Amino acid sequence: MSAGPAGDPAPAGASAGAASAASAASAGALPRFAALSGCYFAAIGLFNPYAPLWFQHLGFSTLVIGAIVSLQSWTRVLAPYAWGWLGDHGGKRVELIRLAALGALLSALGLLGVEAAVPVALVTSLLFLANGGVVPLYEAVLAHLLSSRDGVIDPARYGRVRVWGSVGFIASVVLFGALLEWVGIAVFPYFVAVMNALMLAAALRLPSAREEAHHDAPAPAVLRLLKRPAVAWFFASVFFTVLAHTSLYAFFSLYLVQLGYGKTAVGALWAVAVAAEIAFFWSQGRWFPALRPPAWLQVVALATALRFAAIAGGGAWAAVLVLAQLLHAVTFAAHHAACIALVHRHFPGRARGRGQALYTTLGYGIPGVLGGIGGGWLIEHLGFAALFWAAALCALVSWACARRSARCDEAPGPATAA
Repeated sequence: MSAGPAGDPAPAGASAGAASAASAASAGALPRFAALSGCYFAAIGLFNPYAPLWFQHLGFSTLVIGAIVSLQSWTRVLAPYAWGWLGDHGGKRVELIRLAALGALLSALGLLGVEAAVPVALVTSLLFLANGGVVPLYEAVLAHLLSSRDGVIDPARYGRVRVWGSVGFIASVVLFGALLEWVGIAVFPYFVAVMNALMLAAALRLPSAREEAHHDAPAPAVLRLLKRPAVAWFFASVFFTVLAHTSLYAFFSLYLVQLGYGKTAVGALWAVAVAAEIAFFWSQGRWFPALRPPAWLQVVALATALRFAAIAGGGAWAAVLVLAQLLHAVTFAAHHAACIALVHRHFPGRARGRGQALYTTLGYGIPGVLGGIGGGWLIEHLGFAALFWAAALCALVSWACARRSARCDEAPGPATAA
C-alpha cells in the first residue's frame, strides 16, 4: 500500500486514481512506441533485403557480400548486452534509445560517402552496433509500461504495439522494392538515411520513463539469474528454436529457386508468413492467455518441427509450403510474445535491459552466426532438404529444453532486489 506525505496509508480512492492515471498515461504513450516499432522494422525491411543488391552494384564479390551481411549477426553477439547494461545501470533507457537511433542515422549518412569494401564494412558495422541497442531497450521500457502490479505483461496491448513492426517491415519491403526498381539501386543509401531519420524522429517522441523505485538500488547480478535452471533451459530453448529458423531466413528463398519457383512465388510465400505474423500480433489478446508462456514455448517448438519437416519433405507442393508459412504465426509471433513475457518475469527491475539483451544475443546473435555458417556447409555437402530436416531436429531439441524449463519454473519469478 502506498503512503501519503505523513506516512499514513493513502486512501483507496487515491490509489485507484493513481492507477487509472498511470493506465491512461501508458495508453497515450503506446502510439509512440508503435511508431518507433514501425520505423525500426521498416528500416530493417529496407536494409536486409536490398543491401546485398547495393553491395553487388558497388562491384563486391559474393564472398565479400556474405562477409558484410554476416556483420549483423556478429554485432548482435555483444552490442545488445552493452546497451542493456547501460540501461540497467543508468536507468535512462529512453535517452539511450534516442542515442542509439542518432548513432544509426549518423552511420547511415556515412554510407553516402563510401564505395570501397573496407569502408563500407566499417560503416555498416557501426550501423549495426548502433541499431542493436534499440530493440532490447525499447522492449524493456515497453514491458515495464504494460506490466501489471504482479509483473504480468498485458498481451493484447503488447500485440497491438508490436504488430506495427511487422506492418512496417512488409510495407517497406514492398515499397522500396518498387522504388529501387524504378530509380535504380544506386540511391539505396539515401533511402537508408531517410528511414533512420524517421526512426530517430520516432525515438525523440517517446515519453521519458525512469523506474524510480529501482534507481537507487544496486543492479542485480544477471549471471546469478542466468544460472537458475528455469532461466538456463529457457534460453537453451530459445537458442534452438531460432537456430532452426536461420535455415528459413538465410536459405529458404534459395531453396525455392532450386525447386523451380519463380520470384513472384517466392515473394508471395514470404508475404503469407508475414501476414500470419501480423494476424497473430493483432489478435494476441484473444489467443495468448489460453496458455502460460512456458507452455507456449513447447507448442512453438513442436509447430516449428512440423513446419520445417513439411518444408523439407513437401517443398515440391505449393500448398504444403503455404501451410508451412502460415505456421509463422506460431513459430515466430507466439514465440516472440512468450519470450518477452518470460524475460520480463525472469529479469525484473534493473535487470530487465540485460535480460532483453541476452534474449537478442543468445536468441538471435549466436544462432545467426552458427546457423549461417553451419547451414551453408550442410547445403554444400548434403543439399537443402537436409538443412530443413536438421532444422526440424533442432526444434525437437528446443521442445525438450522448453519442457525442462517449465518443470524447473518457479512461480512467481525470482525475488531479486531490483
